[in-house]
This record gives sequence, C-alpha cells and structure tokens, in this order.
Amino acid sequence: MPLQGVCWFLCCRQGFSLLGRDYGEKEEEESFELRNKEDLTPNGRSPAEVTVSQPTRTANGTNGHTVSDVSEEMKSLIIEKNKMGLEEEPELLVKGWLLREVRGNWIKQRRYWFALSQDSLDYYSGPEKGARRLGTLVLTSLCSVIWPDKQTYKETGHWSITVYGRKHCYRLYTKHFNEAVHWACAIQKIIDTKAPVETPTQLLIRDIEENKFNPEVVEHIYQHNPILKYTQGPLYAPLLPFPYGSLEHTYHSGKGYGSVREEAVKLFNCLQQLESAREPVPIIQGVLQTCLDLRPLRDEVYCQLVKQTSYTPAPYTAAHLRYWQLLTCMSCTFLPGPTVLKYLRFHLKSEALEKTKCRECVPSWEEIQMLMSRQEMLCTVHYPGPLSCQLNISSHTTANEVVRMMQVKLGLQESKNTFALYEQSALWEQPVTGSALIADTLTSLSTKESESKCQWKLCFKLYCLLDADSISVDSIEYLFLFEQCHEMVVRGQLPACDEDLQSLASLRLQCLMGDFSTHAPYPPLDELFPGHMLEARVVMSLSAPHALPPCQVAAQDCPTAQRFPTGLLAGTLWSHTAIAAHKQKVEQDMRLRSRLKEEAAAVMGSILERWKGVAGYSRRDSMAAYLTIARQWSGFGCTLYEVDFYISSTGSFSQKLWLGVAATSVSVYRQGEAEALESFPYGQICSYGVSDSNTFKITAGDRDLLFETTKLTEIMQLMNAYFSAIRRQRGKGENADITRTGSTEVGFHHLDSTHKHTLLELPSHPV
Repeated sequence: MPLQGVCWFLCCRQGFSLLGRDYGEKEEEESFELRNKEDLTPNGRSPAEVTVSQPTRTANGTNGHTVSDVSEEMKSLIIEKNKMGLEEEPELLVKGWLLREVRGNWIKQRRYWFALSQDSLDYYSGPEKGARRLGTLVLTSLCSVIWPDKQTYKETGHWSITVYGRKHCYRLYTKHFNEAVHWACAIQKIIDTKAPVETPTQLLIRDIEENKFNPEVVEHIYQHNPILKYTQGPLYAPLLPFPYGSLEHTYHSGKGYGSVREEAVKLFNCLQQLESAREPVPIIQGVLQTCLDLRPLRDEVYCQLVKQTSYTPAPYTAAHLRYWQLLTCMSCTFLPGPTVLKYLRFHLKSEALEKTKCRECVPSWEEIQMLMSRQEMLCTVHYPGPLSCQLNISSHTTANEVVRMMQVKLGLQESKNTFALYEQSALWEQPVTGSALIADTLTSLSTKESESKCQWKLCFKLYCLLDADSISVDSIEYLFLFEQCHEMVVRGQLPACDEDLQSLASLRLQCLMGDFSTHAPYPPLDELFPGHMLEARVVMSLSAPHALPPCQVAAQDCPTAQRFPTGLLAGTLWSHTAIAAHKQKVEQDMRLRSRLKEEAAAVMGSILERWKGVAGYSRRDSMAAYLTIARQWSGFGCTLYEVDFYISSTGSFSQKLWLGVAATSVSVYRQGEAEALESFPYGQICSYGVSDSNTFKITAGDRDLLFETTKLTEIMQLMNAYFSAIRRQRGKGENADITRTGSTEVGFHHLDSTHKHTLLELPSHPV
C-alpha cells in the first residue's frame, strides 16, 4: 500500500455515529460537536480534527462522565465555561433583566438576569457576582431570532423575542419595545458573525470527493463511519445543517409542517416505512410533496437515500428495492445541489440526472408506477379532427419534443407554419411552454379535471400561421386550419354578418355530415353558430321600449317619489314592491329563455335550408368554401386577445377591444367589428413588453400604446415567436431583431439589429 494511504489510515476520522447503532445510545447522548470552518488549520484540515468520540459506558450502562445540570450544549461546545461564575465571564455585550417563558404543568413567566457574550446567551439567578448560572444557549450560525411583533404585545402586554438554539428555545419578554429590539439586534449580530457550521456528513462527503480515485481510502471511510451506511434505527438529527427554528416553512403552515429540521427527521422515518409498506406509492408521493414544498429538504432526502442504499445487509430484497425506487422518483423530480449531485453520481457510478429538471408538480400515481417498473408512460395528444394519437414519453420529455414527434407522425416537418401544444377544455385553452415537462402538464390537467369537473386534454394545433396560402387543400395541415378557424367562429372571434355565419354553419354541417337528411342527427347550434351573438340579439329586442308591458312603460315615466311613497306604510309598500320586482325578474328570465329558444329554432331552420343548398359538396369542397368566406376578413390568421382597455399617447381611449397578433402586424379591433381601429406592421414597432402586472405596452414610432389584459405572457410569447420566425426567414442567424434592454420595465423588448437576441421562453414549437 502506498505510504500516503498508510498515513491516511492512521489519522482517519473515527466513529461518526449520529444514530449510535453500535452503542444503542438515545437521543440525549447524541453529543457530537459541529465544527466551524474557522477551526481548521491554515494548511488544511486533518481528519483527526473532526473525530467524534462516543460516550464511554460503564458496566451498568451509564455514561462514564458525570451528567450535571449544565445543558448538553455547554458540555459539547464550551465545556470550560461550566466552571465559571458571573465574575469570570468574558466581556458581555448586553445584560439586563428579562422575563423568560417557562413551560411546566402550565406556562408561566419568570424574571432572570440575562447576559449576552460572543459565544452564548446565558441567564442567572441575579446580577450579583457569583450568581448561579441557570442556563446557556450557545450561539452558532444555525441559531435564529424572531423579532417582536404587535400581536404578542396585544395579547400579553409585553414585547417578545424568541431565540432558537440547537436544544433550547428562549422566549423572552420585556415591557419596552426599544429594549426588545436592542436584544434582538445584538443577538442577530452575534449569529451573523459565526462561521457556517458543517455536519459530520458534510465533512465525510468532502473526504469521499477528495479521495474518490482511491478505492481503499473510500472503503475505509465507509467502514469507520456508520453514519454513511444503512441503518434500521431512527434518525435524531438531520444529516445536513438547517437553521434552528427555521421559518422557511411558514408559507406552508396550512399543510401542517413543522420546522425544516423536524421535517427532515420525519422524512427519514417515512423512508424506513417504505420497507414494510404494502402500497409504497402514497408514501413516495408524500415524500416528494414535502420536498416540493420545502426546497431545502431535497438535498437532505438525497443524502438519506444514499445512506440507506449503502452497505445494505440484504441488498436483493423487495424492502431494499423500495429505496432505489424512491431514489429513481427523486432523480426524475428534483435536481440536488452541486455537492450532493457529485456525491450521488459517485454513489451511482454514473453521470446521472443529466436531463433532470425541477418539477412543478409531484409525479402522478401512474407515473410513479411506471418509474417503479422502469417503463415509459403513454401520453394521449389530440389534434383537429377530432383525432388523437398516443406517444411514449418519459419523465424528462418536454413539450418541444412532443411537438417534433407529432410533426413527424403527421408528416408536417416541412411546414412553413409552427405548431404548439395546448391545454384545452370546453371553455379555455392556453399554449404549453416549450420547455415544460409533459409529465407535469398531464398531472396539472388531471388536477384541473378533478377540481372543475370538466374534461381537460392536451391538443396539438397551429400556433404561428406564417403562410396560409401555401397549405395544400389535401393536406392534414389544411384540416388544422379549417378546424381552428371554426373554433374562432364559434367563439365569436370572426367578424361577419348573420348571412355569412349561417353559410359557414351550413358548410360545417356538409363537411361533417355530408348531404342533408331528415334522419341524420346533427350537432347542436352552439357547435355551429356563435351563441353569444344570438343571446345579444334577443336581449336587445327585449330591452326595447315596445317589448315592455304598458305598466312598466308607465312606471318608467313616473317620478321616483310617486313610485316609492314615504310614511307610516312605507315599509309595507317597499316589501310589496320588492316582491313585485322579484316576480318581474322571474318573468323576464322566463321570457328571455323562451325568446332564446324561438330565435335558436329560427336560426337553425335557416342553417338547415342553406345546408340543403350545398348538397353535393365533398368534404374537401366544403372546407375550401368555408375558408374562402373566412378569408374575406382582413385579419384572417391572427390570434385575438381580449383587452379591457386601450390608451394611446395621442389621446384615444377605448374599452373591450381585441388585440390581434398576426404574422406581419399587430392590430386593434372593436369586438365584433371587421375593420381594425389601428394596425402596426412589425417594421414600425420600436419596442414592446410588460410595463406592470397587467399592462402590455407597444411603442410604434413616437406613439406609446397601453393595453390592460390578463393574457400578457401569451401575447409576449406569440410576438416573440413571430419575430423569431421573421428573423429566421431573413437568414440573419444570431443577429437579433429583438433585444432585452436594461430598462426597469419587466420583460420589455426593443428592436435593434445591432444587439444580441434574447427572447422570453417560447411556447412548444420549434423556432
């Protein structure tokens, strides 16, 4: 053996045993010292410096040393201070009387003399010399302080601060706010000056990394440090350092989480339950959900899993397999920090987790089952027709990859237009970001479906219509164009007169059903004709003066004072009036429903007559005739977004508009009107972006246009996609048209041909 290896053996760390498996000690005997970085020697650290000595045991099973009233922290970290009296204390930074909350059979407050030094917060029976020290809280970088709050003052009449240490928590009270703040500031200042604490596991991981090319040394580290190996015993403290009393979990307090340190210990218990669990999936989902909610615990769970899969006594059992299955699920869900990632890769003997991205959702039951059985999942993707196909995906498959698979499957690789995946329900749809993991999207859709009680699906559709004229009538892409155009018609986003809308509906029927037949069932009117236009027409007819009963017309001309008389009987008269108003509203609703049925029947009758007139049209002819009518609108091919209001720097102002984003320009329309109020070719647009949480801003020339909308991200993504396509078509390569500037406006883009191109993340289509 090389001399270096022999020397290393002589001074190697001995006996790291957090759980005390060799000795069976209880939690109160867990007294290893957490070393600070400042304790290391200038020329590096010696392995002997971090040796943890287990308590010696006498014949009767007790510890060889005497256990005094002094806290464990005093024994393990500042042993020499135990013999000091108040007169021997080092320089004190703050001292004074405070009330401390004492918990026994009931909670009460007692008055003590507190003294803050560079090492600890101590309290005594009094301020006189020689006063007995009653307790000590050692201050390290892991301690934390909760500052005084008004709620506690209102409840108790005192301002409180809470100091969390490794074993103790001091809740201190004073009647003076300034005094409470002074103590909190002083304690926090001491904590901030402390060097970061490292646990034995961290030090051993570093040793393994430094000696990973020396198998004998690594083997010796594992053999002499049981903390790195499988155990059947419980874990009493985390493997990695976490702040005492950490408040990072407060945002998830509704889920019942404790502190991060407490949750770390609970998670190890959950891991051990996997060995005997009949159904492991709920436990796995619970562990993953906790790691999703409490981000700091991800590295901790990875370390716990590496520990439980190292030197296992029975490595080929089903119980041991559960740890590997959970490790697989973790590896597909969360990416650990750099140090733990190196440790994990060394443990797995491979460059694992290269494709891993942090997930937004916990894997579904189905995904976990597939991961446990090492199989791929099936993903159903719908596309216009209505048709669908199933694709094999993994936990790492992105939306962009699915788009490419769909293009290959449908023969759309050479299309000049771009495609995307959409989350879609009967009332709502949104494009999926290209880098989004499909497994996350499917889990999200399943959750929405269970919450909203309506069907959600993943759809493959046209995204950027760059060249509608080049689409062959016989291609499947033409079917995409036809179906998406009809979706716009039904949603009322194609401005057209009633005659054209009825003609479109009849051509839709001819395409779906063929020639008219009295026996053929046909779709309901709301799948052929924009329903809101029908309702608006009926409401307008009912609100006309001639549609009101004579008594209501007379009431409209009657002064308010005459209609609602005052006096002794005013309450009774008001009651009768309210009943009459309610009865009137019910009658109006019934009349509205009746008129809607009548109007719908009339419109449907007209559509059926037009359907008879297109007899003999083939499916191809029907789609071509349909799109010919739709193309009459100058904005054909654009994507419309509802805008609550629009303000121009020239002074124009409008409400309830459409913002149309197309291949060559951005236009503003009044809802239902075919002619654009204003149109801005991309060549005139100087910049565009999000100016605040719900305002989209476009600068065209010397004009600033502001749009208030809830579709900020979608508008930004689509405009980015069109500009990217324009740049690609012009063959500019990496020379950009759109550049993110240093502006304070969030997500703002300026057009400049001299800057490098930086885009917001595009939806799921190749650009």
